[in-house]
Amino acid sequence: MAIAHIAVLSAALSALLMLPCAAVAVLDPQTRGVRRLLTRDGRRELRSLRRLDRALQVRDPVTPTGSPSIEQIAYDLRRLDKQRRSGPTRYSEVWSAAVLSAYDARLQLACRCLGLPEHLQPLTGVDREIERLRVEAELQAAGMLLRTRS
Repeated sequence: MAIAHIAVLSAALSALLMLPCAAVAVLDPQTRGVRRLLTRDGRRELRSLRRLDRALQVRDPVTPTGSPSIEQIAYDLRRLDKQRRSGPTRYSEVWSAAVLSAYDARLQLACRCLGLPEHLQPLTGVDREIERLRVEAELQAAGMLLRTRS
C-alpha cells in the first residue's frame, strides 16, 4: 500500500513540475512551427517545400570540364560590373570589396577560357586597377561584351 502511495505522489509531483514547460510548449508562438511538423499535413507540406526548393535551385550551366561556359562568365561579368559601379554609397564597403573580388575572379576565368594573359592576382591597389582595365580591353577586343547599355 505504501508503495502505491509513493508512486501516486511521485506522478503528481512530476506533473506539477512539468506543467509550466508543457504550457510554454503549447502556447509559445515560436514552437507552433515545430508542432506543425508533427502532424501529417505539416510533414507533407515540408516535403513539397523541399521539392520546390530543389526545383528552383539555380545551377550554372557548366562545360564538361567543370568550369562555367563562356556565356555564363560573360553574363556574370556584366552583372558584377553593374553591381560594382553602383558605388559604395548604396552598400557597405565590405560588400563592394566582395563584389570586386568576384569580378576579378570572373575576369581571370574568362582570360583562362580564351587563352589571354592576365596578372591580376599578385597586384594590389592602383596597379590592380590598371591591370583590370587592360584585361577588360583584351576581353572586349576578343569579342566579349562586358557592359550593357543603360
